[in-house]
Amino acid sequence: MSILIVGIVILLVVAAIVVFMGKKGDSSKKLSFGGGKSKTQAQIIRDANKKLEKNPQDAEGLMELADVYFSNKLWDKALPIYDQLFRLATKDPMVDGFKAVLRHGICAVNLDKTQEALASLNSAYKLEPRNYDVNLNLGIAMYKEKQYDKAIPCLKKALILNPEAEGVYFILGQSYYQGHHYRDSLPCFKRALGEDPTNKEALFCMADATNMEGHGDQAIKVFMHLRPDPVYGPRSCLEAGMYHMKTGDFDAAIQDFEIGMKHKDVPQDVMLDLEYRTAQCFFSKNDFGQGLVYLNKIRTVNANYKDVNALASRYQELSQNKNLQVYLSAGASDFVALCRKFIETVYRGSQVKVMDINVQPAYTDITAEVDSPKWTDTEIFRFFRTSGSTGELYVRDFHGHMHDVKADRGFCITAGIFTEEAHKYIEGRPLDLVEKAKLTKVLKAVSI
Repeated sequence: MSILIVGIVILLVVAAIVVFMGKKGDSSKKLSFGGGKSKTQAQIIRDANKKLEKNPQDAEGLMELADVYFSNKLWDKALPIYDQLFRLATKDPMVDGFKAVLRHGICAVNLDKTQEALASLNSAYKLEPRNYDVNLNLGIAMYKEKQYDKAIPCLKKALILNPEAEGVYFILGQSYYQGHHYRDSLPCFKRALGEDPTNKEALFCMADATNMEGHGDQAIKVFMHLRPDPVYGPRSCLEAGMYHMKTGDFDAAIQDFEIGMKHKDVPQDVMLDLEYRTAQCFFSKNDFGQGLVYLNKIRTVNANYKDVNALASRYQELSQNKNLQVYLSAGASDFVALCRKFIETVYRGSQVKVMDINVQPAYTDITAEVDSPKWTDTEIFRFFRTSGSTGELYVRDFHGHMHDVKADRGFCITAGIFTEEAHKYIEGRPLDLVEKAKLTKVLKAVSI
C-alpha cells in the first residue's frame, strides 16, 4: 500500500511540472500586461490604437504602443510617442516622465539625431545622474558629436555602475583614441577584444594607437595580419608601408601599398595617400619615371592634392637631367665627382688643382687652386644639396669660412634659390651665388 501511495505522489509531481513548463513556454510568446492577463504584441498594438482613436492623448495607449516599438528597436516609431509622453508627464501622474525622456534619448541616439539625444539625455541625467542607461547613452551621443573629452567621463561612470556591461569598453577606447589619448585607449581595446576577439575595428585601432605611442615594431605585426581584410586592409597596408618607409625598406613599403590599392572599394582619401606614398618610395629609389606615373594618377583625381604639382614638375625635370639627379640624390662619392666636374667645366681652359674636399651633412666644400692664363686664385666652392631656399645666415657663415682658409673668391651653389637677403649680403664681397637655372645649364654641359 505504501509503495502505491508513493507512486501516485510521484505521478502528481511530474504532472504538475509538465503543466508548469507548458505555461512557461506559452508565456514566452506573449507580453505581460496588467491584471494578470497576457496579450500578444499584435493585440497590444490593436488595443492601443483603439484607445488612441478615441483619445490621441490617452496615456495608457501611448505607453503600450511606445513600449512595443521600443522593445522591437523600431526607434523611428517609438521616438515621437516618447516625445509626446514626456510632454504629458507634467499633466498626467500616470506617465513616468523619466522613462519617457530617457527612452526618447535612446531612440534619438540610435537614429543618429544626436542633438535631440543630448537634449533628452541631459534632462534624464538631471533626474537620475547615477542611472547606467543614462550615462551610457549620453556618452555614446557625445562620442557621435565628436565631443570625446565629454564622452569619456560618462562612459567611465557607466562602467562603474555596471562593471560587467559588454561593449562599453570598446566605445570608451574609441573615445580615447579619437581624442588622441592613445595610451589610455590601449587597455580599453584590450578588454574589448577580450569580449569579442573578432572585433577588427578594435584590433586596428589598438595597433594604430600602439604605433602612435612609438611602438611601431609591435603595431606592424597587426597591420601585416590585417592587410588582406576587405574593410581594414587598405588602411593597414598604408600604415605598414609608412612603417617600412621609416625603416628605409622601400621595396617592402611599395609591396604594402600595392596590396592596399588592389582592394575593392578603397576610400578615395586612402587610395590617394597610397598612391602618394608609393610615388615617394619610387623617388627614393631614384626611379623617377615610375614615381611620376603615380603622381599623374593622383592628378587625374585631385589636381591640387598636397604638393603633387610641385613634385611632378621637379621630378619631370630630374628624369630629363641625369646630372641633376646625381646632384640631388646620388651617394657622396658620385656627388663629389660631379662637383669636381662642375668646377672644371666653369674653368674650362684653366688648370684646376683640388686642394681640399670637406663633406658635411648640409653642404660640401671644395677648395681649389685655379691657374688661368691671366691670374691665379685660391677659390672655394660650397655646394648645397637642396632644391629649396637658402638664406643669408648660410652665406654669411660661408664668407667667414673664406676668411679662415684665406680664399680669394667663393661660390655658393644650390639646386634651389637664395633669398633676397642673401643676394644683398654678397654685394661688394668676393662672393657669387649660383642658383638652379645656372647650375642646370652648367650640369647639362658636364660629361661623366
